[in-house]
Amino acid sequence: MPNMKVDVLTCLALATTSLVAVVTGGRNSGRRRHKEVYLGEKNKFKFGRRIDYKLRRQDSTKTLLIKSEQLLRIEEHDFAIRPGFGGGAIPVGIDVQVESIDSISEVNMDFTMTLYLRHYWKDERLSFPSRTNLSRTFDSRLVKKIWVPDVFFVHSKRSFIHDATMENIMLRVYPDGNILYSVRVTVTALCSMDFSSFPLDTQNCSLELESYAYNENDLMLYWKNGNDSLRIDEIVLSQFFIEHFQASSGLAFYSSTGWYNRLFINFILRRHIFFFMLQTYFPTMLMVVLSWVSFWIDRRAVPARVSLGMTTVLTMSTIITGVSSSMPQVSYVKAVDIYLWTSFLFVFLSVIEYAAVNYFTTLEEMRKMKRGKMPSTFNAAQAMAFDGCFHDDEVELTPFPQMTTTLASDPIATPTQTPDIRPTEGTRLRRQRSARENVALLVSNSYMIDSYSRLAFPLSYLLFNTIYWSLYS
Repeated sequence: MPNMKVDVLTCLALATTSLVAVVTGGRNSGRRRHKEVYLGEKNKFKFGRRIDYKLRRQDSTKTLLIKSEQLLRIEEHDFAIRPGFGGGAIPVGIDVQVESIDSISEVNMDFTMTLYLRHYWKDERLSFPSRTNLSRTFDSRLVKKIWVPDVFFVHSKRSFIHDATMENIMLRVYPDGNILYSVRVTVTALCSMDFSSFPLDTQNCSLELESYAYNENDLMLYWKNGNDSLRIDEIVLSQFFIEHFQASSGLAFYSSTGWYNRLFINFILRRHIFFFMLQTYFPTMLMVVLSWVSFWIDRRAVPARVSLGMTTVLTMSTIITGVSSSMPQVSYVKAVDIYLWTSFLFVFLSVIEYAAVNYFTTLEEMRKMKRGKMPSTFNAAQAMAFDGCFHDDEVELTPFPQMTTTLASDPIATPTQTPDIRPTEGTRLRRQRSARENVALLVSNSYMIDSYSRLAFPLSYLLFNTIYWSLYS
């Protein structure tokens, strides 16, 4: 009987244990199912899309055991000191890609250039273990924590690193410690220009790079790939042809700090002449030719000739002022100044020519009036009020008297006669006019000044243009 009680109690205990296990297992499995459903629904609808757990496991930023600063051991070194301190100079290679030449200013004598500046050096302090031997790329946030070369632009007026949408800085570190540091920068630098042949000139400008703090004993700056280190995109300028780009290097000496390595980006610019032909040379030529039209206008048409002369003079003054305002105030004569002022002289002389014609015409008519050859009905006041000189149609202008007279037997000739020297038989003599007689001839025949000017002015201007373009072209 006691044995039966023990068996019954044992069976009841086993049954109770089984029931508790079943109930507990079912409850826990239900909780797990509810939790999985909850997580699945949460991840499915959290950002409006499904997040795959496999992709999350492949995210390299979550699988890294240490941060980049710890991987590169930045906190273990003093990066205020250059690599290899105490040893030889650290070599820093430079590679430049010119993106654009934004502007060239003659007034400020400078140019603005946008370029990609790349530095190459080795810093073993930044080496890191890597089974794939892949480099790591960083932005400007890590650049501020390590040592980078302090390259600056010599003769720079303004410069800045582009920061849209972030700072255009790239740092690439290789496992062996080799580093590529690239920045996109725009710089405005000085260019010493010579305008003695402007606008038929060729300018030689250069952008110079140099380390600011480290002389040649600490840092050796060099072109990484020689002449191939300088690459340019297709650049088109409005006023210049880019004839040549060249990379070169040299040394710069400072009395207080010593010798520094310096790199040069040299480029030659040849100016477009067609713009200045349209804006300056062609209008100037037309004004000079227009001033010659007065030689074919009647010398008695004073208002027409004076207004034409003054118009051309004022137009030439405007052209000269416009060209001078767009140029720097240099102390030497430019090629365009020679052309403009010589053309202005031709225009001015055409005005002076008519002033001489008008004066001699008036002088001749006054002489005729004194000799009593003026008609009694001639009103000098009305004629002068009309156009400033007497009228040939109202005054009889006889040609200049001939210089030859007959030889008289009387040894004393009259004041109006000169002895006629007859040559011997078989010989003819011609009397040469003196300079005074030629001037008197022009005074008495002022219309001849216009006749000579019609030929002399164009030939002189043509000769000037031939000499000018042969010298400066």
